Amino acid sequence: MKNNFISLLSGILFGLGLAVSEMVNPARVIGFLDITGNWDPTLAFVMGSALMITAPLFPVILRRSHPLFADTFSLPDKTLLDKKLIFGACLFGLGWGIAGLCPGPSIAALVTLSPNVIIFVLAMLAGYWLENYAERFMSH
Repeated sequence: MKNNFISLLSGILFGLGLAVSEMVNPARVIGFLDITGNWDPTLAFVMGSALMITAPLFPVILRRSHPLFADTFSLPDKTLLDKKLIFGACLFGLGWGIAGLCPGPSIAALVTLSPNVIIFVLAMLAGYWLENYAERFMSH
């Protein structure tokens, strides 16, 4: 129960951070990605702030035997840059550039009840389902 509460609190804090930084605003994100037009550097400051906190603290945190609210750290173990990873990253970038939303901010933006956000989240869920189905189909 304690871990569920910590997860909920972390999600709320993350969502608030996304809202305050306007990462849930597609116009702000598209303005950031428009480097040849009317570029908006605001999100560079958001990302830079996150890196300034994460970069020095990440190694310190990993020296611990385990996280504060879990038994083990859950870190990616994949180090190979294969075609599947690169293709997925390209699709992610295209979707982010076209819609101005990515998965985390789109879920946080659902509270706006914007039809565009709802359509994006439904399309994202359909994409997750399709990828999962295709993965199972290809493995047989």
